[in-house]
Amino acid sequence: MIYKTKGTCSQLIEFEIAGDKVHDVRFTGGCNGNLKGIGSLVEGMDVHEVIRRLEGTTCGFKNTSCPDQLAKALRTAIHE
Repeated sequence: MIYKTKGTCSQLIEFEIAGDKVHDVRFTGGCNGNLKGIGSLVEGMDVHEVIRRLEGTTCGFKNTSCPDQLAKALRTAIHE
Protein backbone atom coordinates (compact mmCIF):
# COMPACT_ATOMS: atom_id res chain seq x y z
CA MET A 1 0.00 0.00 0.00
CA ILE A 2 1.07 3.58 -0.57
CA TYR A 3 -0.18 6.15 1.94
CA LYS A 4 0.19 9.93 1.47
CA THR A 5 1.07 11.45 4.82
CA LYS A 6 -0.41 14.66 6.23
CA GLY A 7 1.34 17.16 8.49
CA THR A 8 4.80 15.54 8.51
CA CYS A 9 8.16 15.95 6.81
CA SER A 10 7.75 12.57 5.12
CA GLN A 11 5.46 12.59 2.09
CA LEU A 12 4.67 8.89 1.57
CA ILE A 13 4.72 5.59 3.42
CA GLU A 14 4.87 2.32 1.52
CA PHE A 15 4.30 -1.00 3.27
CA GLU A 16 2.82 -4.45 2.99
CA ILE A 17 0.61 -6.44 5.34
CA ALA A 18 0.77 -10.23 5.07
CA GLY A 19 -1.73 -11.93 7.33
CA ASP A 20 -1.56 -9.72 10.43
CA LYS A 21 2.13 -8.83 10.03
CA VAL A 22 3.70 -5.57 8.82
CA HIS A 23 6.48 -5.82 6.22
CA ASP A 24 8.71 -3.62 4.04
CA VAL A 25 7.90 -0.22 5.58
CA ARG A 26 9.54 2.56 3.56
CA PHE A 27 9.14 6.31 4.08
CA THR A 28 9.76 8.96 1.41
CA GLY A 29 11.17 12.14 2.89
CA GLY A 30 11.53 12.88 6.58
CA CYS A 31 14.40 11.93 8.89
CA ASN A 32 16.00 9.14 6.90
CA GLY A 33 17.85 7.29 9.67
CA ASN A 34 15.02 7.49 12.19
CA LEU A 35 12.44 6.33 9.68
CA LYS A 36 14.62 3.43 8.51
CA GLY A 37 14.87 2.50 12.19
CA ILE A 38 11.10 2.56 12.64
CA GLY A 39 10.73 0.37 9.55
CA SER A 40 13.21 -2.14 10.98
CA LEU A 41 11.58 -2.13 14.41
CA VAL A 42 8.07 -2.84 13.11
CA GLU A 43 9.17 -5.47 10.54
CA GLY A 44 7.19 -8.65 11.18
CA MET A 45 5.17 -7.14 14.04
CA ASP A 46 1.44 -7.64 14.42
CA VAL A 47 -0.33 -4.75 12.69
CA HIS A 48 -2.59 -4.07 15.69
CA GLU A 49 0.42 -3.90 18.03
CA VAL A 50 2.18 -1.40 15.77
CA ILE A 51 -0.95 0.76 15.72
CA ARG A 52 -1.30 0.52 19.51
CA ARG A 53 2.30 1.56 20.10
CA LEU A 54 2.60 4.37 17.54
CA GLU A 55 -0.84 5.98 17.36
CA GLY A 56 -0.96 9.43 18.92
CA THR A 57 2.80 10.06 18.85
CA THR A 58 3.47 13.75 18.24
CA CYS A 59 6.50 15.58 16.80
CA GLY A 60 7.40 18.86 18.45
CA PHE A 61 4.41 21.22 18.27
CA LYS A 62 2.66 19.15 15.58
CA ASN A 63 -0.34 17.03 16.52
CA THR A 64 1.01 14.11 14.46
CA SER A 65 4.34 12.51 13.53
CA CYS A 66 5.75 10.00 11.07
CA PRO A 67 5.08 7.12 13.50
CA ASP A 68 1.51 8.38 14.03
CA GLN A 69 1.04 8.60 10.26
CA LEU A 70 2.24 4.98 9.95
CA ALA A 71 -0.40 3.97 12.50
CA LYS A 72 -3.05 5.85 10.50
CA ALA A 73 -1.86 4.21 7.28
CA LEU A 74 -2.05 0.74 8.84
CA ARG A 75 -5.50 1.44 10.27
CA THR A 76 -6.67 2.57 6.82
CA ALA A 77 -5.22 -0.56 5.22
CA ILE A 78 -6.90 -3.01 7.59
CA HIS A 79 -10.27 -1.30 7.20
CA GLU A 80 -10.25 -1.36 3.39
